[in-house]
Amino acid sequence: MPVPVRIPERTVERRARSVPSGKSCGSRGPGGSSGRRRHRAGPERRRRTSVSVSPAAIFGTGTSAAAYTPCLSPPGRSGGGRAASRSGAAGSVLILGGGTFLPLSTRAPRGLHDALAMNAARSGYRVFSANSTAASTELAKKITERLGAELGKSVVYQETNGETRVEIKESVRGQDIFIIQTIPRDVNTAVMELLIMAYALKTSCARNIIGVIPYFPYSKQSKMRKRGSIVCKLLASMLAKAGLTHIITMDLHQKEIQGFFSFPVDNLRASPFLLQYIQEEIPDYRNAVIVAKSPGAAKRAQSYAERLRLGLAVIHGEAQCTEQDMDDGRHSPPMLKNATVHPGLELPLMMAKEKPPITVVGDVGGRIAIIVDDIIDDVESFVAAAEILKERGAYKIFVMATHGLLSADAPRLIEESSIDEVVVTNTVPHEVQKLQCPKIKTVDISLILSEAIRRIHNGESMAYLFRNITVDD
Repeated sequence: MPVPVRIPERTVERRARSVPSGKSCGSRGPGGSSGRRRHRAGPERRRRTSVSVSPAAIFGTGTSAAAYTPCLSPPGRSGGGRAASRSGAAGSVLILGGGTFLPLSTRAPRGLHDALAMNAARSGYRVFSANSTAASTELAKKITERLGAELGKSVVYQETNGETRVEIKESVRGQDIFIIQTIPRDVNTAVMELLIMAYALKTSCARNIIGVIPYFPYSKQSKMRKRGSIVCKLLASMLAKAGLTHIITMDLHQKEIQGFFSFPVDNLRASPFLLQYIQEEIPDYRNAVIVAKSPGAAKRAQSYAERLRLGLAVIHGEAQCTEQDMDDGRHSPPMLKNATVHPGLELPLMMAKEKPPITVVGDVGGRIAIIVDDIIDDVESFVAAAEILKERGAYKIFVMATHGLLSADAPRLIEESSIDEVVVTNTVPHEVQKLQCPKIKTVDISLILSEAIRRIHNGESMAYLFRNITVDD
């Protein structure tokens, strides 16, 4: 037996009808004399009525109230504002004041679990890949497998005129959307794919749009050099304008890049996976020394050395400096030989930068040398460092880096060099390079990216992912 529920009807305004003289609504005889009050013509009066129905009568068995849509009846045919019920061929109808009908069919057109599933989908999350090439979607597939989710339905392709087109094939309204974008060799196309997909999701009313960009492009152009520009700052502004509200990345080239964004940035670290590889795949790693190929990488190398309890070596010298001191045209107009300069404008004499000869600070003789860095792109500097370490007595050389861009002839140069093994993560697709050079090994980092997605969606703390991580790492 269903439990009755008292549903108060909203206040209904009704204009009193005019009653002819000598008659009353409750008259029983010719004289119309009865104990009831006469209707009075005049101002409107308000009355609150209610009707007692059961939950099953309103919602139906296993049916949600959201499945019904109220309909309006013509004015003046709402039953005088009373709440009543009518029965007909179409089923019972609850008539509310103001001309609103609410069906009371006991038939369940949809199950309650369907409504709950719909509500869960609205507050859930979806994972999309913005890459148009199949090779770049491998990381996204691994992440969704770990999450137990399916990759979002979308189409990303290049038209014949070179324009990028993105089509979202499912509803994303009110959901947290994670866009996984790995950066292949065609960097500019990947950036446009990410921007267009983010804007498409924004216009589709997604609640939050989180970009998962393991390798952030243009991160090397994060400083002002001569008459150049800070392209990384420009890209950060474009992503914010496109609709991104959060970014998950890994091992930014400069930590200060996080300040370019107007929304939160989680800069994850790949060092735990690389350290695990050293401990498990290098048998005699206790006899190793961590090497920084330039003074700029010394802090990262020190962080690795302290956690592995190993020694530290730094290569310093002319061969490791890639910045060229070229005339940048700042002497404009050109200075004349006989020109007189105002005494107040004389500047102190600038000493020319003289690079010291190549040196290795630290003992590498008879040890395994492990060179660590965040990006390995042009491998000439790594090859030169390996030659120096071989000359100093290192008998095996490893190169560990987070992002393996491996551009141009990098696989061939690595194969012909003194480097024994290059270990990189799968933040950047490099399957073709691995086929060209068997020395290249890959470490999977989809575990930490999937855990970051789960924690951000559930509103959990990210501190666990940064445990034992130093600032210089």
